[in-house]
Amino acid sequence: MRHFRNAPDVWYKNGGTSPVSAADMAVDSFLKDALLGARPDYGWLSEETVDAADRLTHRNVFVVDPIDGTRAFIEGMDTWCVSIAIVSDGTPVAGVLVAPALAETYSASQAGQARKNGQVMVGTAVDAGQPLRFAAPKPLVEGLSERLGRNVSRMPHIPSLAYRLAMVADGRLDATLVSAKARDWDIAAADLILSRVGGQVMTLSAETIAYNRAETDHGILVAGQAALMPGLAHAVAALHAPAAEH
Repeated sequence: MRHFRNAPDVWYKNGGTSPVSAADMAVDSFLKDALLGARPDYGWLSEETVDAADRLTHRNVFVVDPIDGTRAFIEGMDTWCVSIAIVSDGTPVAGVLVAPALAETYSASQAGQARKNGQVMVGTAVDAGQPLRFAAPKPLVEGLSERLGRNVSRMPHIPSLAYRLAMVADGRLDATLVSAKARDWDIAAADLILSRVGGQVMTLSAETIAYNRAETDHGILVAGQAALMPGLAHAVAALHAPAAEH
């Protein structure tokens, strides 16, 4: 927060397409020291740390995105968050999303309930009489309306994927599309939080996701309230979903 709206240093990676700020690196360094200091036998996977193959030898791995939604952070928007998960044998077992600019904290464990600011979250029923609130590219939304036989309303784009999944978990969205090439650190914590309120993140073939593989990226995914799945995934697949904004 010392960097937020305070013109942090910014540079670009991945051929000049992906911004990184001084805040990303500071958070990454802090979390790596704090978390591995507490659990030195865990592996480490973070967007801002060079990947090391030895994480594959660990049963438990921290999966971290120091700032999910860096573009929003740099532009002074408040919809960005810190994403932290523990993945055990390929499955998220603990997850926390912190959105400091919004004073929001989401958390969940595999054996417990999902919470927002300490309050238990419950699944939100999809209102069949209202348009489906879907965050996705406009052409896909238009095609889905006909295939699903109900109105689909395209919601404003939220740059942070993790926060967008949290919006599905707390009922502000019914569903969202996840673009191809999303990485473990973008979705692991939010996947668990959403699952604990009955929602799901799945592939277009309606499969669940395995984490901490050699390859950390995923194909196109769909996340939604439980009542919509896996039908929504099959509908998107049938439309040959284009790559979405991440």
